[in-house]
Amino acid sequence: MGAKTALLAFTDGDVRSALAGAPPSDRAEAENLVRRIHPGYAIERIADGTLDDTYPPDDVTYALALPGTDLLIDHRLVLDRPSELPEHLRRLGKGRRIVLHWMHSVVDWLAFAIWEDGTLVRSLSLSPDSGIMENVGEPLEFERPYWAGEHAVEPDPTWDDEEPYALPFHPLEMGEDALRFLFGFVVEGLPEDTDLNAEEIPMHGFRVTDLSESLRCAYVSDKTRPSRRSRPTAYSQALEARERSVQV
Repeated sequence: MGAKTALLAFTDGDVRSALAGAPPSDRAEAENLVRRIHPGYAIERIADGTLDDTYPPDDVTYALALPGTDLLIDHRLVLDRPSELPEHLRRLGKGRRIVLHWMHSVVDWLAFAIWEDGTLVRSLSLSPDSGIMENVGEPLEFERPYWAGEHAVEPDPTWDDEEPYALPFHPLEMGEDALRFLFGFVVEGLPEDTDLNAEEIPMHGFRVTDLSESLRCAYVSDKTRPSRRSRPTAYSQALEARERSVQV
C-alpha cells in the first residue's frame, strides 16, 4: 500500500491519549458521525477494520466514536490545501480541536493541520513536484529539526547528474513524525516503545454511496429502455427529490 493516510479527528483534547486504553467505540455513534460527514449519502455497515487501515477504498469509511474524540479514515475528504476543509466539517468541530493527517507515497505528498475552536492554527501541505502549497501558522515542535536542515535529503552518489531535492527534507519522513505527534502511531516508520499499536485499535466499517450519482446513472439507464409509461419512474422521482433537497 505504501505510506498513505486519510485521517480526520474531532477531539476535546489529545487524540493519542484518547486512543490509548480507550473503551470500545460506540458503533451507533460512529455511524451517526459518518452520516453527518456525508449528508444525503447511503450508509451501509460492513466489516470492521483497524486503525492501521489508513487509506481505505473509494467507497469505504472507517470511523471511531470515543468519549471526547471522533476519528474518521476517508480519503474522499483529502484536499491539496487543508485550509479548504469544507465548512460543514469545520462546523462539526465547533468548540473542539480538528486534527488531520494526509499523506500519499506515490507523489511524496504530505499535509497536516490543526484547528482550535474554528481557528486554523497550523497547516502544511507540500510535495517535491508542487512545492509548498500551504504553510500556515508556526511550525510544531516535531517540525523544527526539519526546517533547521537536520533531515536534508542527501544526493545519491551513483547518480552523476542528480539535481538537489526540491524540498529541504523528505515529506514522507516528516509525515511519520507528524503522524506520531498527532495520532500516536506510524505506518512505515520505525516504531517506538511509546507508540500505539494501530493493528489493535478497531475501527467500524461503512460503505458510503453517493445517492445522487447512483440515482443519476440508474435514471439514464432507465430512460434508454423502451417503455409505454408516461408517468415518472421511481428513479426520476428519487433523483428529483434528491436535487430539490440539495437546492434547499
